Amino acid sequence: MEVSAAMVKELRERTGAGMMDCKNALVSCEGDVEKAIDELRAKGLAKAAKKAGRIASEGLVVSYIHGGGRIGVLVEVNCETDFVAKTPEYKQLAYDIAMQIAASNPTYVRREEVPAVEMERERQVLRAQALEEGKPEKIIEKMIDGRIEKYYKENCLMEQPFIKDPDKTVEQLIHETIARIGENVNVRRFARYEVGEGIEKEKADFASEVMAQIQSK
Repeated sequence: MEVSAAMVKELRERTGAGMMDCKNALVSCEGDVEKAIDELRAKGLAKAAKKAGRIASEGLVVSYIHGGGRIGVLVEVNCETDFVAKTPEYKQLAYDIAMQIAASNPTYVRREEVPAVEMERERQVLRAQALEEGKPEKIIEKMIDGRIEKYYKENCLMEQPFIKDPDKTVEQLIHETIARIGENVNVRRFARYEVGEGIEKEKADFASEVMAQIQSK
């Protein structure tokens, strides 16, 4: 099947991939745009994985303030060049990550940062809970492993569902961005402040509030 310029243009607009990459994907997929998108995505994420080991020392420190000053976030998001750090796509990514932190309140960036002593304490608590529930000893360890994975997804930024698209994690969002911009992107650190934090008070659903704010724009 002959691949037209219009097909290449459409694929490029939908994926952000280079023109030759789009043309080659369409040829490989015999003009099927959806299959070409899947192929480009797979190749892009593979390239992103290779780039993930490169040094990223440029970037931005971005702030996000929510609820009239009730929650504030500072996050450092690194890339490889100052040029990329100034692009609208990169700035939007950093802002979205700051908003994610405000809404989902992670404790760590990634699971490797969780102290071993904390995880061992968590395992002991989960084991005691399982025994209290009367679960058979032979399935307790599998239950604990499952609950530990849930702990990581709730407390580690990279494993949380992205608030604007819960079908992907924050890590997947970043890998997709790496594939498009051609540079490594790394969330280095963040700080989240909440008015009255540590003081006993009525809890609020900040995730819903942040999403309502997004939808009102």
